[in-house]
Amino acid sequence: MTHAANDTALTAKLVRFQQPEKNLRYLGDLSEPTLAGLFGLDPAAYRALLHGLDEEARRTADELLGDPEFAALVARLPFRPGERIAVLGESTTADRLSWRAVLRHLLPPSVALLDLSVSGLTTSQALTHLPRLGFLRPDRVLCMLGANDAQRLARTPLTPDGVLLVGRAETERNLRALRESSGLTGPEQWTWLTPSAMDHARAEAYPHFRRAGIGWSREDVDAVADLVLTLPGTAVDTRSATRPRPDGPDLHTDDGVHLSPAGQRAVLVTLVHALAT
Repeated sequence: MTHAANDTALTAKLVRFQQPEKNLRYLGDLSEPTLAGLFGLDPAAYRALLHGLDEEARRTADELLGDPEFAALVARLPFRPGERIAVLGESTTADRLSWRAVLRHLLPPSVALLDLSVSGLTTSQALTHLPRLGFLRPDRVLCMLGANDAQRLARTPLTPDGVLLVGRAETERNLRALRESSGLTGPEQWTWLTPSAMDHARAEAYPHFRRAGIGWSREDVDAVADLVLTLPGTAVDTRSATRPRPDGPDLHTDDGVHLSPAGQRAVLVTLVHALAT
């Protein structure tokens, strides 16, 4: 691959996963030329990338609805016309090809999906979304958080385990506070999705993680996921659907942490099955 092609692929990946208008909300509404410029693009090229990603998410939704059994499950989802559904999450959810992006194309226009996902978000940082959650007044929440809490920092040859970014007790406190402080405490008003499984061998070998001294262990991710399954509300375990399999589709990107479109599709199918049945 040429240097120019590498740059193009990297820019497309950044646009897919990074949304500066969310991370830089304190700057107010950022104009399209400003957002495009942050990626080194002109507005027309930026619009074309966004449109292409949205069309890919729409095509995935159409392919899924082509299966009559899955279409019947979608028809049984417990979302009423006029309902507002807030979605909290980190990069697995903020991804423009994520389960959330595809779900939006499965739902009728009368159901609003309010995207509060931010790449890199920890459960501690998610607490800052409570005022906005109150302002938006959703009827229910879909929440997929905790993967970044399980991140290990400052990993070196002398300290291979590194330092856990957010301790387990704090993760539990934060997640419980999110639900309780939102006022959406009915059993069907709050749905948790566990962190998805990772391809740990791929993540360990990923050069950018190695240089930065960061990583994730299976034990840490599973501990957060097991915790999520104990919380009040409805919980959906996404790990089985996203564990790498030698004979299955490639469910992860090159870093082993983020999901490929096939992995995102697996999360969505798991969620729809859980909510519809």
